[in-house]
Amino acid sequence: MQISDYIDDIARSTGFLSRLPMPARHFSGHDGSLARASAMFPVAGLLIGLCPGLVVALLSAGDANPALTAVLALAVLIGVTGALHEDGLADSADAFGARGGREHMLEIMKDSRIGTYGVLALLISFALRAIALTIILSVIGGWNTLLVLLAVAAASRTAMVWHWNVLPPARQNGVAASVGAPDQDARTLALVVGGLVCVILASLACGLFPALFGLALLAAIASLWTSLVRNKLNGHTGDTIGATQQLTETVCLTALALLL
Repeated sequence: MQISDYIDDIARSTGFLSRLPMPARHFSGHDGSLARASAMFPVAGLLIGLCPGLVVALLSAGDANPALTAVLALAVLIGVTGALHEDGLADSADAFGARGGREHMLEIMKDSRIGTYGVLALLISFALRAIALTIILSVIGGWNTLLVLLAVAAASRTAMVWHWNVLPPARQNGVAASVGAPDQDARTLALVVGGLVCVILASLACGLFPALFGLALLAAIASLWTSLVRNKLNGHTGDTIGATQQLTETVCLTALALLL
């Protein structure tokens, strides 16, 4: 692959995962497949995480309240992604919280309405991330928190690639199935890039042990969630992929906050 191919893949991955504007030339003649481009999900995560990270760094430089800064940063993050992953978390929570078999769960995921389990999942996820960011910001400062946000953004989107690759599609007409699952080379590259980026950036921000511990918990929750999805649905959906990002991001931020 040439450098231009990697740049195309970064733009396509970022365009898929966020609302950040990408130059149209990177999509000209492209069939929409992410089988190869998904390898650059960790890099797309860096671009996405940079937005709330800069908010944190700039506000903290002005001695803004850490709690309010954390909430504003999360609001920016949700705006950048268009709540894409939050939607997956809510739909997954509703489906897995309901009583019923596989087909009933898939029907719930297709329903645009949100239920009690979905609301509670979003509230818990947002609260944990906001509190964790407040603690991290208060202890290590704005610029180090920027590094943490970048590290977690890259690693959590790496987890998406892994979840997507190891499970077959639960239905053939879903969004995840339509754009193609990551191939083996894409998964391997994403794991290497995402893992290294997470460890390096998080180590610079808060030390090697917290970085490794946070990454280990992130991997553990991704594995547990993937096993649950396999047992219940026999495959992934776009919602379970989005939920993977939310679960791993929340767990990693919470772990780092607990260790500081």
